[in-house]
Amino acid sequence: MGDSKYIRWFKEISIEDIPLVGGKNASLGEMYRELTEKDISIPNGFAITAEAYWHVLESAGVLQDLKDTLEGLDTKDVADLAERGKKARSIVLDAGIPDDLWEEIKEAYDKLSEEYGSETDVAVRSSATAEDLPDASFAGQQETYLNIHGYHSLKDACNRCFASLFTDRAISYRVHHKFDHFKVGLSIGVMKMVRSDLASSGVIFTIDTESGFEDVVFITGAYGLGENVVQGVVNPDEFYVFKPTLKEGYKPIIKKKMGSKAIKMIYGRGDSRVLTRNVEVSLAERRKFCINDDEILQLAKYAATIEDHYSIKKGKAVPMDIEWAKDGNTGELFIVQARPETVQSRKRKDVLETYFLDERSNVLVKGRSVGDKIAAGKVHVIDDVSKLPSFKQGEILVADTTTPDWEPVMKRAAAIITNKGGRTCHAAIVSRELGVPAVVGAEDATENLKNGMDVTLSCAEGDIGRVYEGILPFHVETVDLKDLGDTKTEMMMNLGNPEEAFGLSMIPNDGIGLARLEFIITSYIKVHPMALVHPEKVEDESVLKEIEKLTSGYENKEDYFVEKLSQGVATIVASFYPKPVVVRMSDFKSNEYASLIGGEYFEFEESNPMIGFRGASRYYDERYREGFALECKAMKKVRDEMGLTNLILMIPFCRRVEEAEKVIAEMEKNGLKRGENGLQVYVMCEIPSNVLLIDEFSKYFDGFSIGSNDLTQLTLGVDRDSEILASSFDERDEAVKKIVSMAVQGAKRNGKHSGICGQAPSDFPEFAEFLVKEGIDSISLNPDSVMKISMKVLETEKNMG
Repeated sequence: MGDSKYIRWFKEISIEDIPLVGGKNASLGEMYRELTEKDISIPNGFAITAEAYWHVLESAGVLQDLKDTLEGLDTKDVADLAERGKKARSIVLDAGIPDDLWEEIKEAYDKLSEEYGSETDVAVRSSATAEDLPDASFAGQQETYLNIHGYHSLKDACNRCFASLFTDRAISYRVHHKFDHFKVGLSIGVMKMVRSDLASSGVIFTIDTESGFEDVVFITGAYGLGENVVQGVVNPDEFYVFKPTLKEGYKPIIKKKMGSKAIKMIYGRGDSRVLTRNVEVSLAERRKFCINDDEILQLAKYAATIEDHYSIKKGKAVPMDIEWAKDGNTGELFIVQARPETVQSRKRKDVLETYFLDERSNVLVKGRSVGDKIAAGKVHVIDDVSKLPSFKQGEILVADTTTPDWEPVMKRAAAIITNKGGRTCHAAIVSRELGVPAVVGAEDATENLKNGMDVTLSCAEGDIGRVYEGILPFHVETVDLKDLGDTKTEMMMNLGNPEEAFGLSMIPNDGIGLARLEFIITSYIKVHPMALVHPEKVEDESVLKEIEKLTSGYENKEDYFVEKLSQGVATIVASFYPKPVVVRMSDFKSNEYASLIGGEYFEFEESNPMIGFRGASRYYDERYREGFALECKAMKKVRDEMGLTNLILMIPFCRRVEEAEKVIAEMEKNGLKRGENGLQVYVMCEIPSNVLLIDEFSKYFDGFSIGSNDLTQLTLGVDRDSEILASSFDERDEAVKKIVSMAVQGAKRNGKHSGICGQAPSDFPEFAEFLVKEGIDSISLNPDSVMKISMKVLETEKNMG
């Protein structure tokens, strides 16, 4: 159809055609032309060019009317904006579609129907154009119409698409970004519908949307047509896949989070004018992920291929924002949209801004955090669009969900909170563009938060955004990364919470010196591992019910433990890949183990659990051996299935050389053989025996990590939990420093890695200075002390020459 004036088929379009067909269509054409041979499925379709839009206005002679309508507009006056927007839209609607243009559209639709079946169902999607479009995202500004059949519906949808160039939000957006209304045109994409109403759909980013971490593909999905995910009226499932090892052929799904997926959008009934409708999702379906692991990996590969294509074309990394849909009839996965991501990729990379909450209070609501900032202010709940004009600058906007019509008001908010939506919903995307923190998918925000309440919203604590009662103090630390020198001593971090890993990986570091399993087990797993292996020993019916609820969807309860633990660990290990990440196997005390669900049936009471049945002594003991086997299975999965071989394992509280031998044998029995596939095993050096017999322990371990808390406790004989003896507990005591020195020198003598992961260097810069002078290989610090202590270490190294 090369002789057509206003129609371009996808195969005739490339990314260079943005001025003609807009970003959305240019991208579809580019992918249809270039990537279908790389086995990416993209539905066929055609673009009605922006020239057709100008032709509509000219043939009806309405351009001047439109200009007059928008003359002197004040977008801050919401009522004025609504009135003028309505008038502008009716001018375009009344203009209609000229006959010559309609003939071309009909002919193209007939041709598409020949390929897919008579009067085929199509999506009619707007694609705005601007000659000087740099990075502005026009996503969501104009309308999309789904499940369109036949000439009459198609003509109506095209007419409405053209008019949607003048939605209130689109007008406001252009004014805000200083675009001339009459230099922006509108192209329309007409593409074959994917029957995701019978399956699922969602959005993919090839970057973490919050931290800007570039090595993951972030997939969201829910049942039904994708509009619900994009608009944020549903809380979707979320999946993260690690790109570097995916490209090497591994299966690195490092995170899965189930969303509530309460509704789905499906086709309307055939005889009605209702093209789509929302219906409730059954409880059984809500409790399942909307796609399986193979499909997650398939979508991640599609996304990585698309990103690579655009990056090669542009000569730089281009993170992408992609829409996907699964056809319920064929089971096939399709890509229906892709555009460059515009928020994280534009952030300055040389300045690191980190927010810290100084105090905490009662948590009023929780949801998914968007951004990594903290904000405080008065709550303003808006339950209806008509109340938007009452919203004041600096208030915290609380709503069930937001739509693009709300954008003029969202600019004034200090923060945004919604009941519904995931990280790729409208509220999340807009708040990111505006640099405003948001908590989305908070379920009951509009019930728990009342007008005029003072609250503090924190997105600085990882994946979970929290809204605290009252105005709380917080501070911001800004680090200029350009001026930092490199230390000879490795500067590592201590980290327990996987949700903070992507963000913290931006702080200059040499890896993770201590990642604890305890946080993952208490926060994500919650059940005692032995209660999953031996549920028959749990006598309380209510406890069994709780375990059943947590592990629903897992036929084998042990798989629940392995999957949750491996994903928590993998998130941390991937965030710092390929730098070393030292993960310590579980080190709960018996009283802490007992407080896990079902734990009371497998633990006994000890009078001094601090020096009781903990660490290595549990791993080969019948009372915990099977639990340790699950920990090993999870670690093996991270290294072998996900390809994250930068994971180093560490054994805590190993009292005797015989114990070291038993634990290493137990690990080998569970598929973790030291030296195999590069596996290194470290030991916590936290008991005087570890130092006194360091030459003997060296036969079993590749490195020693000094735990200064326990080593101080056991050297000075001071209970580290005792308030009365608090003044006697001091890592800077000469005896402690002497034993630490012996540990560092002993490790050196045996050619083993020496590090410290205890609290001391984080608290006392002079202790860090002492360690550097001793020649320690690595210092692992709490994230908020890394910069300060790194400066101290740099200074010490310079002075030492």
